[in-house]
Amino acid sequence: MSADGIVKRLIDEVPKAVAAGIVDMGTGMLLAVKTVESHPQKVLDLVAAATKDLYEGENVTLIEDYFKKSRGVESEERYLQEFITTSKHTLHVFCRLKSMQSIVLIVVARADANLGLAVMKTRQVAEEEKI
Repeated sequence: MSADGIVKRLIDEVPKAVAAGIVDMGTGMLLAVKTVESHPQKVLDLVAAATKDLYEGENVTLIEDYFKKSRGVESEERYLQEFITTSKHTLHVFCRLKSMQSIVLIVVARADANLGLAVMKTRQVAEEEKI
């Protein structure tokens, strides 16, 4: 499916979703985005850069390497797969695409969304879709 198609699916399937996007960790670029409100391109670019930092910042990479070493993991697969953050008005689910670890899906939902359902639906899309 296309990046735009995956974003549409996330918006349609994650309860109370207000935005979704896809970030390429290799380039740090936003591949697709859809929001119910308009945002300046600068803000969207910052979200992509922050996502890359969240998953592959220097300290995060050091923590991943430490965890892998301490657990005897020799795989090149990225260790950290998901992040969930909340703010006063929204919750954010970040999840690596299973078929392509360098792609991260982002879903933003209203804060009163069911967190478990939002995570489950995001995981389902991440497991089933390919770009």
